Amino acid sequence: MALRLAFLGTPDFAVPTLAELIGQGHDIACVYSQPPRPRGRGLGTEPSPVHALALMHKLHVRTPVTLRDAVQQELFAALELDAAVVVAYGLILPKPILAAPKLGCFNLHGSLLPRWRGAAPIQRSIMAGDAESGVMSMRMEAGLDTGPVLMAERIPIGRKTYGELHDELARLGADLMARTMGALERGTAVETPQPEDGVTYAKKIEKEEARIDWSKSAHEIDCHIRGLSPFPGAWSELKGERIKMLNCELAPGSGAPGSVLDDALTIACGEGAIRLTRLQRPSKAAMNATDLLRGFAVPRGAQFV
Repeated sequence: MALRLAFLGTPDFAVPTLAELIGQGHDIACVYSQPPRPRGRGLGTEPSPVHALALMHKLHVRTPVTLRDAVQQELFAALELDAAVVVAYGLILPKPILAAPKLGCFNLHGSLLPRWRGAAPIQRSIMAGDAESGVMSMRMEAGLDTGPVLMAERIPIGRKTYGELHDELARLGADLMARTMGALERGTAVETPQPEDGVTYAKKIEKEEARIDWSKSAHEIDCHIRGLSPFPGAWSELKGERIKMLNCELAPGSGAPGSVLDDALTIACGEGAIRLTRLQRPSKAAMNATDLLRGFAVPRGAQFV
């Protein structure tokens, strides 16, 4: 017997989970998502990726700006839900919302809790040089990502960029949450409290963090570039242009931090060097380093700042 669910999510990361729950035959009573955003240049607004998928499946969608007011809480309670599934929704769920579904509210989180609670777990894990990442389904509490964990999947990070790891975890998380809902439905779900040791917080990525500090080691800069690719994109200035650096590899070499060591975009770091493999100039498409160098000379001795 299917569960009666509300789904609360907004970005691309949440789309596979909603699609999987629909495919599993659950009764999606309502989908909640962030309000449609301006398209730019007076072109109106466009729904979030989750909102767009819900419309394709003719599901009821609500886009409140807050869930803290009594009217929204009454509307949510009136859905008479078995459970609510939350994936990167973007709004705080107050206690009356958390308490409304019979079985509770369950979140899909893109880290190995209690490491990287908070807003940007996937990016922070790569930027910190973690060896592995994963997804966890957890019961939601009033605290920030503090609830007990029901299921988990782990994967190595390797050389993945944020975009690559994001997409892999989104697919993995969809299956994980579907299995979690199945266990809830059967009454076999087991909840494990998070350990008190090892708690870290994945604060939101700030714009000023994206600039590369060439005095850091090649390993740190490599993690920084991959952790911010493709968004917001680590960057540095050359010839007065802000160049986004979207991928790289560790390379032999040394020199003044930020200096170009050869004709193949090998850049000296505070310790070691990296070779840039994918870049983006302002108002241009992202391209491989060999393509960029055909129309934009970066000679040995040039300086990134």
